[in-house]
Amino acid sequence: MTTKQKLLQICNNHVDKRINDYKEEVNLIKESIASNDKGNSEGDDSGNGKLLNDLEKNMTYLNDAKKTKEYLSNIKTNIDSKEAVLGSIVKTNMMSFYISTSIGKIELDDAVFYAISVNSPIGQLLINKPIHTSFEFNQNKYTITEII
Repeated sequence: MTTKQKLLQICNNHVDKRINDYKEEVNLIKESIASNDKGNSEGDDSGNGKLLNDLEKNMTYLNDAKKTKEYLSNIKTNIDSKEAVLGSIVKTNMMSFYISTSIGKIELDDAVFYAISVNSPIGQLLINKPIHTSFEFNQNKYTITEII
């Protein structure tokens, strides 16, 4: 398995875990709402207001995670590009980035990569840039040394 394939698998596993966690949370909230409804014979639904807000929030997170999963399915690990694109490993003089989704630091095979989104501030500086491009981010000067 190539480094790109491993990184994509790590990103997918991370998103799968988020999806499962949100699904579990949604189910717990639904159960709580159902048990509150059974326990309250008078029209007291004061406890359900917060639960409904939590349910809505977790449903939004779940939908976002599903969109991220779908987005990751667009990454092709066999693309060979001269410019930084979705799925590229971009090595700079400071650190290495994997353009995919924002999950942060990934340690893999004695190397460190930072999984970033195209829409993140640094992702916007990297996307479609060729090797030897320099840019400044957080008062640090980066130069792209390799694109895999």
